[in-house]
Amino acid sequence: MSILSWSLFGFLLGSIPFSFLIGKLFARTDIRTVGDGNPGGTNAWKAGGWRVGLLAAILDILKGFLPVYLARQNDISDWKLVPVALTPVLGHALQPFLKFRGGKALGPSGGAWVGLIGLWVFPVYASFTLPVLAIQNENAWAAFAGMFALLSYAVFLDGSLWMIVIAALNTLIIAWTHRRELRHAPHLRPWLVNLLTRRSA
Repeated sequence: MSILSWSLFGFLLGSIPFSFLIGKLFARTDIRTVGDGNPGGTNAWKAGGWRVGLLAAILDILKGFLPVYLARQNDISDWKLVPVALTPVLGHALQPFLKFRGGKALGPSGGAWVGLIGLWVFPVYASFTLPVLAIQNENAWAAFAGMFALLSYAVFLDGSLWMIVIAALNTLIIAWTHRRELRHAPHLRPWLVNLLTRRSA
């Protein structure tokens, strides 16, 4: 298969709205009417409980992982992996089968990065996400911080230009899918507000 074939495969797989379908099948709910309206694993969880949400999240992760993993098994590497890694993320973000009401694309992004660097993606992502969640309560800012951690990994630890390009473009996609939430300044946690208030008193 060519790079174009793998990229098309990734986009089509990313476009399959697994969370939406699972929500319809198991929760009998259009998950776009739940929570923030995002057709992703979080709202599948809210609509049908942890089992439904976990299944949806796993399938969303696999959407990003399988194209990258299978392409690498077929000698696709380095710069050739750039479109293969990003097209599942774009497919999920655009969701052509849901009239282009796309998802946040975090699941496919995580899956693509598992295909690229293995399970290291989770501690790297968490290294920025958890501290940001500790000081403020907006998930979008935490997600953006996690992507910035992956970008930092690509720049300072991996150093490959093609990996940096994947990380930078993936970060831009995540910023776009969270654009509404990122317009607002993060709300600090009460404990931090109290601490700052005491110090300024």
